[in-house]
Amino acid sequence: MKNFAITGVCGYIAPRHLEAIHITGNNLLAALDPHDSAGILDKYFPDCRFFTEPERFDRYLEKLKRHQVGIQYLSICSPNYLHDAHCRLALRVGANAICEKPLVINPWNLNQLKELEEEYNKKIYVVLQLRLDEKLKQLKQEVQSGHKVKINYVTPRGMWYSTSWKGDNKKSGGLLINIGIHFIDMVLWLFGNTESYVIEDDSEERIKGRLWLEKASVEFLLSTNKKDIIEGKPNRSIIIDGQEFVFGTSFTGLHEEVYKDILSGGGFGIEDTRPAIDLIHLLRGVEKCKFMNLLI
Repeated sequence: MKNFAITGVCGYIAPRHLEAIHITGNNLLAALDPHDSAGILDKYFPDCRFFTEPERFDRYLEKLKRHQVGIQYLSICSPNYLHDAHCRLALRVGANAICEKPLVINPWNLNQLKELEEEYNKKIYVVLQLRLDEKLKQLKQEVQSGHKVKINYVTPRGMWYSTSWKGDNKKSGGLLINIGIHFIDMVLWLFGNTESYVIEDDSEERIKGRLWLEKASVEFLLSTNKKDIIEGKPNRSIIIDGQEFVFGTSFTGLHEEVYKDILSGGGFGIEDTRPAIDLIHLLRGVEKCKFMNLLI
């Protein structure tokens, strides 16, 4: 049995992590969130210590470490801009980190985390659950070249979204990284490195563009605007060579497999997520309708 702690326990994705920790037979010793609506802990770990202040959470983890109890893993479900700070916290208290995407907003922070991994001899794992989807793993084995891909991810959000941290580009990284990271990582993993790209439409609620990869051309639309809804319902799909792959539970239903993979000696790390972080950083800086060729 391994000891865990978690940040962002009151957030949307945290229940998936709590369930995965519980199902894999491990224990949660401490949880952090500035909000105190943490009743979800009663379902899985009623004896878990809960903190609303990071300083006290930090102190408690240090206390556990010095009393030879310690945690082996810190699960990170906090807002995007805190991910790298919480990874550093995990390493400092002698734990590995299991971090939700994106690991960082800006790519230069990856190098610092890499150095800290080596310094503390611990590992930072990234939740790249789409890579564990059986259909996508099979597709990766069948990929050749010249594929045509179309991605639509339209997931309308209410007025709360723009006033939350997700609507603050400095905290979320914007739509392209907050939502797009799922797809960017997936297509790079499936179809290879980027050769060129273009952004055709870019706003706070909508991003449309194209990627030319080693083995595929990719057209994508990411939107939280209800005007982009097709047939009256959210659209979350990928069409590859005319055949549609519909995302069901792949985003949130594979966390148990992620944890099993990590605990058995696998897992995805900093270098696995680097290509997507690098590309998104480039895309965020591209002027609309300006074609870029990375080979020049």
